[in-house]
Amino acid sequence: MPLKVLLAEDMHILREALAELLSHEDDLEVVAGVSAGDEIVPAALAHLPDVAVIDIDLPALDGISAAALLRERLPSCRIIILTALNGPGQVRRALSAGVSGFVPKDVRPGELAAAIRTVAAGGRVIDPALAMSALEAGESPLTPRETEVLRLWATGAQPAEIAERLFLSYGTVRNYLTTAVAKLGARNRVDAIRIATESGWL
Repeated sequence: MPLKVLLAEDMHILREALAELLSHEDDLEVVAGVSAGDEIVPAALAHLPDVAVIDIDLPALDGISAAALLRERLPSCRIIILTALNGPGQVRRALSAGVSGFVPKDVRPGELAAAIRTVAAGGRVIDPALAMSALEAGESPLTPRETEVLRLWATGAQPAEIAERLFLSYGTVRNYLTTAVAKLGARNRVDAIRIATESGWL
């Protein structure tokens, strides 16, 4: 029996091209194609793919968040993330979501087919350059509380709101934000969020 594959890619032309290329592999069968992150789980439950190949940047629900949901609802389905991004934070997020493969979008068709076979057999496939960037990022210099405060601020919450939600004083929240900016070597809070996010610390 061929391995059943689900493709999640919002660019119709690219999704069709991937499906066409994979159709030339005798042991692979594309059973479903979706264009948005919130369509992945319903399609997977309907078609029960062995492997889902998911673009990281999807509308409605990003690829990694969709992958985490898919792992919960259909644990038997292995997941490969396709990405045009190279931030170490994306690699860490993907691995914590239970993804088995993380490869660049410019991967050759034969390499993608091989990656599908590898993860279906229980292995992992991570692009060496992406893996290295994640390793070089190192551990976060932020404490758990600093991380929590910065993450809330990244959602748009103001210091007074953060203080109320975390049962902290307004001044303490401002101190955490200031310390986080300093520890990350950032120019300001927005820059701190960028650095922490790209490094996989938020």
